[in-house]
Amino acid sequence: MKRKLISSGSAFEDQIGYSRAVVVGDMIFVSGTTGYDYDTMSISDDIVEQTEQCIRNIDTALHEADSSLVDVVRVTYILPVAKEFEKCWPVLKKYFGGIKPAATMISAGLADDKMKIEIEVTAVKTS
Repeated sequence: MKRKLISSGSAFEDQIGYSRAVVVGDMIFVSGTTGYDYDTMSISDDIVEQTEQCIRNIDTALHEADSSLVDVVRVTYILPVAKEFEKCWPVLKKYFGGIKPAATMISAGLADDKMKIEIEVTAVKTS
């Protein structure tokens, strides 16, 4: 089966050796995505703003894969500070409340102390 690689343009992709997303058949695997705004290469200090930007970054990758957030079937949230997760809930409900993908939240360190959340999704093209 053919693989399509999708890049966000982040220098980390070449430095580490990964793609923002990989499409195989109807499956789309989106790498852990942080709240960096790749247009400005900046990141907010606010976890809610980072969560919004994570979703925008994921949505961009999904659109490049001819998909969208409605196709998300699995989501993993990674936060260095677990007690901050509840602050993200309104944003997550806004985007995933009607979709209700299978979900997991993990508390773990992230690559940069500025990062307050990382989100990874798997999607299946339904159209």
